[in-house]
Amino acid sequence: MTASATAAKADPGMLKLLVFDEEDLAVVSANLQDAIVRASDMAFLQKDQRFALTAARFDWMAADEGRCERLQTGMHFERVTNVRTTGFRPGKPEQVLCLLSIMFEPTDSPSGEVVLTFSGGAGVRLNVECLEAQMRDIGPRWPCRGKPGHPADEAAGERV
Repeated sequence: MTASATAAKADPGMLKLLVFDEEDLAVVSANLQDAIVRASDMAFLQKDQRFALTAARFDWMAADEGRCERLQTGMHFERVTNVRTTGFRPGKPEQVLCLLSIMFEPTDSPSGEVVLTFSGGAGVRLNVECLEAQMRDIGPRWPCRGKPGHPADEAAGERV
């Protein structure tokens, strides 16, 4: 049994979500809001047409029960043809980003752009043939100091 399978068996609150449309992506975006991502924990695997990242996800459902916890989460997008970043240097291990939202902007259906918006004006744009992704909790939980907070209009004022 893999480590992530063992963790999921021990913790039934671990998520595994599939994305095939904008409604699915909205659910994933809500669960990944305020996730901490190191710039070095994102990669475009061009040969496989995949963009992947790992993050320290804040567990909003646990927070509703009075617990402030984070857990390691993986996310990948399939059928990615191009990646553009702004506001940070990809691969820089000391650069830490806070994920605010993930959205899909259709172009020629079913293709479009997936937009990952981070605090501080940083962002990632993925050109995709179609919307196909997966988010999965892969690691143990750990306590954190409190609920994340940021100005409500921070993401609204800046476009990636």
